[in-house]
Amino acid sequence: MYDSVTVTAAARLHLGFLDMNGGLGRRFGSLGLAIDRPATRLTLRRTSAPSAEGLDAGRASQYLALLAGHFGFAPAYGLTVHEAIPAHAGLGSGTQLALAVATALRHLEGLPPDPARDGLLLQRGARSGIGLGLFERGGFIVDGGHGARTATPPVIARMDFPPQWRVIVVLDSRTEGVHGGEEQAAFARLKDCEAGLAGEICRLVLIKALPALAEQDIGSFGDAIARLQEIAGGYFAPAQGGAPYASAAVARVMEELRRHGARGTGQSSWGPTGFAFAADVLDAQRLCDLVRATAAALGLDVMICKGINHGVLVEGETFATIK
Repeated sequence: MYDSVTVTAAARLHLGFLDMNGGLGRRFGSLGLAIDRPATRLTLRRTSAPSAEGLDAGRASQYLALLAGHFGFAPAYGLTVHEAIPAHAGLGSGTQLALAVATALRHLEGLPPDPARDGLLLQRGARSGIGLGLFERGGFIVDGGHGARTATPPVIARMDFPPQWRVIVVLDSRTEGVHGGEEQAAFARLKDCEAGLAGEICRLVLIKALPALAEQDIGSFGDAIARLQEIAGGYFAPAQGGAPYASAAVARVMEELRRHGARGTGQSSWGPTGFAFAADVLDAQRLCDLVRATAAALGLDVMICKGINHGVLVEGETFATIK
């Protein structure tokens, strides 16, 4: 049993839904990728009185209070959030923060890990299963969406992401993606996707994107993601002011990246974060250099990330006295 536990959870890209039609009895299904930054890193320690500090500490302390009450623990914990994934940016901040707090508390109190149950308790992963799957295992994940008996969408495929490939991430800190009640209302307003388009997406994933990952063929992988994003962008545009991107500034930089040869450009979840893929770090640096001036003029941040093939990281420390 520890007196202090530090947990690091990676951001994730939500690369798109599989089936917004639901004609086969399941709806949604997602594909996603764990990336090495930004990340959420927090420390939970035993204290004589509860405290919370750092980035997104308010939301984290709410999760902690709910969990402590559920397990019957006195809320005598000190919580420090050292780093936090930007909220409402399409990077999975809420799910990763909630599961990181739950993981820290379970390790601190000697409880076995159970991200699926914690996700249900904290109301995370209700629509997509990739956040929970990537938290546990990292890599590239596909979940099977919701059926009549689904609590958490099951992970149906998980593959390592090629270590030499890079992900270019474009961030717009001035814009937030659709979330909360607005997100629920947006889904309620959207019409069912055409069965033919849903079928094309599933074919792209099963017969193109996943085999391309296995063979480390970034050309085919990028083509599959780009077409999938084109379909998804058209479907979700009515909820984003008629545009496939939540941020016009991000859309402009993504168009430049495409023109210069970036692969698989798109928007993560509701955005505003955009992404693209590069064959290696040199190619990624070349692409970033070509768009950096435009991005800076538009107030955007551009960074080069790696896909990571492991799940949450947990570090524990034992002290002689409780601080």
